[in-house]
Amino acid sequence: MTTLSGLVRYADKLLRLTEIEDYPNALNGLQIENSGAVTKIGAAVDASSRSIEMAIEQGIDLLVVHHGLFWPGLQPVTGPLYRALKLAMEHNLALYSAHLPLDLHPKIGNNVLLAAALGFEKTEPFLEMKGEPIGRKVEATLRRADLIAKLEESLGGPVRCVGTGPMESKVIGIVTGGAGGEIYAAAREGVDTYITGEAPHWAAVAAEELGMNLFLGGHYATETFGVKALAAELCRQFDVPWEFLDHPTGL
Repeated sequence: MTTLSGLVRYADKLLRLTEIEDYPNALNGLQIENSGAVTKIGAAVDASSRSIEMAIEQGIDLLVVHHGLFWPGLQPVTGPLYRALKLAMEHNLALYSAHLPLDLHPKIGNNVLLAAALGFEKTEPFLEMKGEPIGRKVEATLRRADLIAKLEESLGGPVRCVGTGPMESKVIGIVTGGAGGEIYAAAREGVDTYITGEAPHWAAVAAEELGMNLFLGGHYATETFGVKALAAELCRQFDVPWEFLDHPTGL
């Protein structure tokens, strides 16, 4: 029998949870426990009542997510939070969350896997956040239109391009999720083409001022890679089946 405690210990060590600082509301690690056994793993980008319902429908007893239940911060256990917790506990569903540790992991992280999907195998860490280099950077000469096509194919959807940079890239930086506000930091590291999920309005103005290409692939779409890879790794180690639960936010 695969135990929840053994699986959690493995994941915590793999992701270096005790070493990597994160936002307090990330609350990395086991957020809800179950009776102790794991027979099927689910992977989802976000923890919510809907993703919990989907997990229950598929007979999942461990749900691995990137954004946990407590992103809104300290709050009373009422309304949506109460319903989500009640649903999970009634159906013996454990919940494990990994945010920045999963973004920056060198093998199963969101950034390294998106880079690999684009054909960039030899990348280097870049853009420090919370004391760790979170993104990946690569020197690559690639036409802007070709890079957009590759990105849309990798993400399975449209990419918004603020195309004010060179028609041919030289240095590409990748930080998945909502890292558009780090555009000045990316520019300081020599990036001329910056790929992320979403950005504030002012980042588009900054891209023009800096002469950079800013590609926005969607917060959700750019962060499906890590949870899938983590679930697949747990499957390999513990011989437990896994399934991806796709519930896009539209952002």
